Amino acid sequence: MNTSVFFNIVKRFFAKIKVKFFILGIVFGFLNVTVMANPPLATEQQIGMFKNSTLCVVNDEGNMIFSALVKEAVENHWKSTTYEFITQDEFNQRRFDSKYSFLMVTKGVFDKDPGGISYNYLSLVLGNKSSDLTNMPEFCSFPISYSDDNSMNFGYAIPAMIKFMQKHVANLESSRLMISLRGLKYYNSSSGFKDKVLLLNKNKLAENANTPEKIKTAYNYYVKLLSSEEIQTELASNPINALFNFHVGPATDNGSGKCFEMIFDVSGNLYYYNYRDITNENKDGFNLDDLKQL
Repeated sequence: MNTSVFFNIVKRFFAKIKVKFFILGIVFGFLNVTVMANPPLATEQQIGMFKNSTLCVVNDEGNMIFSALVKEAVENHWKSTTYEFITQDEFNQRRFDSKYSFLMVTKGVFDKDPGGISYNYLSLVLGNKSSDLTNMPEFCSFPISYSDDNSMNFGYAIPAMIKFMQKHVANLESSRLMISLRGLKYYNSSSGFKDKVLLLNKNKLAENANTPEKIKTAYNYYVKLLSSEEIQTELASNPINALFNFHVGPATDNGSGKCFEMIFDVSGNLYYYNYRDITNENKDGFNLDDLKQL
């Protein structure tokens, strides 16, 4: 088969199954995007531009606690480029300039979501001359909460996300095609779990996986069921033999929307990423199907 024909077939196949993510706007409230579009994955040239950019960490004036968590994580763990902490007004002035990259909170929905439910993402993007925010080249986005969820139980995951983003940009240089096809699922691997303890948030487990006995039917390695505060305490000692689950789901059990599962280690390696629809039959929470994939 002709090589170009083969890649066109592959491209059409993945275009059909790809879940479309749309940036609706910046969570801060000072910007609204009315035209939705797929955020473009950074090109090879833009990846090179990122390496010479200054990272601008945009302050979320609506959530000072979150901004403080991100600031601390960047100060402790960002090594790839120089960085600055900027205001929303400064972002408005700089966002057209590709000598700047931006770490900021965005709000996104999935195409064909009947409820139009939106989610907060921690996003790493590059400055772009387009007036449309959705055209800012994207390197990575992690869901951190539902947009209407004001809880702060994601603090323990922020350092790992900051570390991962830097590794991810380096991986884009050599594996951009596969990452563009698989997204963050590119990192899903069944290796690395055997000799590590998996820290699970006991308050974010599905009913079919909420006890050690139930978990054992699908996952044979060591687990600890902890609260988010207890996971934070465990991670404070920087345990090299620990993995931890970060779950994003709705604040209330309304049988709609999506839930997201991520498993990191403290070095910022991503071991598992998945999301699924929440229904009355398949409720929110890290479940046995997730465990079977590890």
